[in-house]
Amino acid sequence: MQNVRPKKHLGQHFLTDLSIAERIALAVKGHGEVNCVLEIGPGMGVLTDFLLNNPQDLYLIDIDTESIAYLHQKYPQLQSKIIEGDYLKENFSAVLPEKYAIAGNFPYNISSQIFFRVLEERDKVTEVVCMLQKEVAQRIASPKGNKDYGILSVLLQAYYDIEYLFTVPPGVFNPPPKVNSGVIRLTRNETQKLDCNERLFFQVVKAGFGNRRKTLRNSLKSFQLPDDLKAHPMLDKRAEQLDVADFVFLTQEIDASRGNH
Repeated sequence: MQNVRPKKHLGQHFLTDLSIAERIALAVKGHGEVNCVLEIGPGMGVLTDFLLNNPQDLYLIDIDTESIAYLHQKYPQLQSKIIEGDYLKENFSAVLPEKYAIAGNFPYNISSQIFFRVLEERDKVTEVVCMLQKEVAQRIASPKGNKDYGILSVLLQAYYDIEYLFTVPPGVFNPPPKVNSGVIRLTRNETQKLDCNERLFFQVVKAGFGNRRKTLRNSLKSFQLPDDLKAHPMLDKRAEQLDVADFVFLTQEIDASRGNH
């Protein structure tokens, strides 16, 4: 079979610096003694080579047909663990173990969507170690009160402990992106379920950040807040000034005002 390298796809920039690939692989700890890692978008297998040195079983998923053909050729030992599909849509229940970790160099243009899928799979995804656009990585890891802090920060920090590990310059990619990249690690925390209506929590967080310059009193108008809650000093703040516990409190209050206890 001809050794054909896959073309660039989905806005992905392929890592060429092996030392950085090794650092990313070593950052995968297999949180909770999980023995399965799913690599998203392995491309030409630069990170894959180092993930194979880890003790966990390795699965690969890529949406690109050429990449899949290349990976089958390069890793004959992984034949049954190479998945052609879209992580954003795929149902893995028949393929992956009940719990798994994720690793990858995420395509910039879908990294946020990947994290929203991780949130949907939060009962299964115990750890994420990934490289993505530095700005997005900083946003996810940012504490409250920081201009980078946003919707993904709150939603992910509700269920994961997040560490910003290191910055990666553009020159170690082919083709080089126009921005720096960042590597972060998410480790599933002890919160199995928030102490509130989780669906409403997601809605409150998204509405709160709908206009960052507005106070929460204005941002959350659509929830028809009761007068006693409108008077709460927390409503004088902007969304970026609230942590997960604050948003849980607001969700509880809004839910109670609707007669749900």
